[in-house]
Formats: sequence, C-alpha cells, structure tokens
Amino acid sequence: MSSKPDRSSPALTKGWLWGPFSRIGAITAISTLLLDQAHKWWMILGVGMKLGDRFEFLPFFDIIFIKNTGISYSMFDNSAFSWQVSLAVFAVIASLALWVWLSRSSTSSLMAISLGLIIGGALGNGIDRLAHGGVADFFLLHAYGRSWYVFNVADIAIVAGVIGLLYDSLVLSRNDASNAS
Repeated sequence: MSSKPDRSSPALTKGWLWGPFSRIGAITAISTLLLDQAHKWWMILGVGMKLGDRFEFLPFFDIIFIKNTGISYSMFDNSAFSWQVSLAVFAVIASLALWVWLSRSSTSSLMAISLGLIIGGALGNGIDRLAHGGVADFFLLHAYGRSWYVFNVADIAIVAGVIGLLYDSLVLSRNDASNAS
C-alpha cells in the first residue's frame, strides 16, 4: 500500500486552501505581484525617479511618481506609519479571504485568474505601504485639461480582476444557466 496521497482525492482538489483552479490563481497572483514590484523598483532605482518627478511620455500619458497614503483616490489620506501598517494588514486579510473564495468556489479559469489579479495587486500595494510609506503610483492619463487619478500596475490588475469577475458572474453564469435549461 502506497503512503502517497491520491491526487484525484476530492480532499486535495477541493478544500479550504486549495481547489481545482488554485494553481492558475496562484500563478496569476504571484506573477502580478512580481510584475508590480519589479516595475515600481525599476522606476525608483533603475530610472532614478524621485517623489514628484514627472515627464511627458505621450500627449495624453505622463509618468509621475507620487505616493498615495490614503485608499482609492487618496480618500482617508494619512501618512502615519500605523495607518499604512493597518492598510497593509487589511490587504493581507482581504487577500486571504479572496484566496479562500478562489479555493472553495472558483468555477472557471476566468474566475481564478480574476481573483489572482486582485490578490496580487492588493499584496503589491500592501508591500508598498510598508516599504515606501504609501502606494507608489506612476501612470497619469490626461486629456483636454483634465486628469485621471495616478495609478500603477497593481491598480490595473485589480481593475482587470474586477472586470473579469463581473464578466464571469453576469455573462458566463447567465450563459451557463440558459444552457442548463
């Protein structure tokens, strides 16, 4: 009798911390986190950008280095280190909750990839809070005298993940329901 667990066992393919789509979710989260952090450190150390540096990249797109010490759109702005630690801890707790969702409920590759994007982005921004005292943002879209908020790779991943979850929930789930009828 073999002492190795049966890999096809339901306990190993569906559980609290690992499910059938966990591998793709983990690869996505780790890749997102690494890409985000590599970009930020490259901009700071490789390019040598200092806080407030800005240059025009395209007529509608600037590269600028700002530090967001609040949450989305700088709401609840507070540069106190204890606040940054609190937000970083929240990012970890939210990521763990999303991981449990991915492990237990993920029904498609799209859902797993979407949750992985959100997890990787949240952890990337959480690391920034501890390493930089706020989230390092670099991308600024603007046109006709109006500017959008400054964002980073992690923010792009989070938005893409939310769009993927909405698509999975509203379109794919509806298609699955109509096909089952």
